[in-house]
Amino acid sequence: MNDLTAGLGATNGYEIRIQGHLSERWSDWFEGVTFVHDADGTTLIRYPALDQAALHGLLAKIRDLGLALVSITPTTTFPDTSRRSNQ
Repeated sequence: MNDLTAGLGATNGYEIRIQGHLSERWSDWFEGVTFVHDADGTTLIRYPALDQAALHGLLAKIRDLGLALVSITPTTTFPDTSRRSNQ
């Protein structure tokens, strides 16, 4: 039986929003993410292939940088037209 409970593995990845604009120089450290800098002063970190164990590791990196976490959203698909900002 393959019943997945929403929030417990039924996602393809996560979108994590943090306060402030995170520099592109951190993209290698976060391994495979896309940063989207929004006009409201936040950064959306898109990670299309992330399970819950890897999510905890990513959250530890965010904590280690002292970044303020705004939200975490599980995703099943990502838009084809992603915006990428180089700040």
